[in-house]
Amino acid sequence: MTPRSDPDLSAITSERRHLNNLAYRLLGSLSDAEDVVQETYARWYALSRRQQDAIDSPGAWLTTVASRICLDLLRSARVRRERYVGEWVPEPLPDLTEWTTVRPSGTTDDPADRVTLDESVNMAFLVVLESMTPAERVAFILHDVFRYSFAEVGEILGRTQEACRQLASSARRRIRDGRAPAAPTARQAGIVREFKQAWEAKDIEALVGLLAPDATLIADGGGVVSAALHPIEGGEHITRYLVALAGQAPGLTILERTVNGQPGLVAQHGGVTVVVAALDVEGDRIKSIWAVRNPEKLGAWTSGS
Repeated sequence: MTPRSDPDLSAITSERRHLNNLAYRLLGSLSDAEDVVQETYARWYALSRRQQDAIDSPGAWLTTVASRICLDLLRSARVRRERYVGEWVPEPLPDLTEWTTVRPSGTTDDPADRVTLDESVNMAFLVVLESMTPAERVAFILHDVFRYSFAEVGEILGRTQEACRQLASSARRRIRDGRAPAAPTARQAGIVREFKQAWEAKDIEALVGLLAPDATLIADGGGVVSAALHPIEGGEHITRYLVALAGQAPGLTILERTVNGQPGLVAQHGGVTVVVAALDVEGDRIKSIWAVRNPEKLGAWTSGS
């Protein structure tokens, strides 16, 4: 679809980055977020010129439409994930400086159009968002992350300001209950590096020492590749799983990479990214590992890894 000539076209297209940021946080899926943005623009250009001119704030219109599409997707996602094979983990997002997406034409997407990294996209945060109802998630992200007023959120959700305020308050409680204070980034990076070295060396004692006794590993294979179907709990059990995994894949290369804005690991086999792991560090130990193996979620890691 080629948009018609429009003197305000640059103002409309400049909203793309904001819409990508919003949709990714709402859905936890880059591919779904991009689909939402495409559908949002399709609806804009389906309007007549008279209808477009009647809209006082095209940016607000685009945000409203994108948010409502995301709300519908969140509601249907609960049904889809009941049929998902194994555990579902949000799609891991690489650091923008490492990430270019090659289009069929051979050109690359401008990173400025992509998702901006901050605390609201780290994996621990996104996992807690998954525990929220769709309305809670939309109200919280719009108000607390993107600073929309409750009046604006109410317009989008079709609810009163007070109802939206209560939704956001409930979401905040989930965030407080579900997340411990994160360790400083430099400390996280050091622990992740030690963990990488211990994994490469298959050093069981070192791995156990770096994992919290009640640590959890969640693997997402999506039924496409083999992965643990249920969470693995306990530092010793996780260590045995990781050592066995490394033994089954000789030649596995483990790289330190930024995953959703935090130190993480990427495993490659034969130059192909096969695992992206986000790690949550509490104090001096790793509390949670989310290992994404589903190749459908690793498209953004094909280049730049």
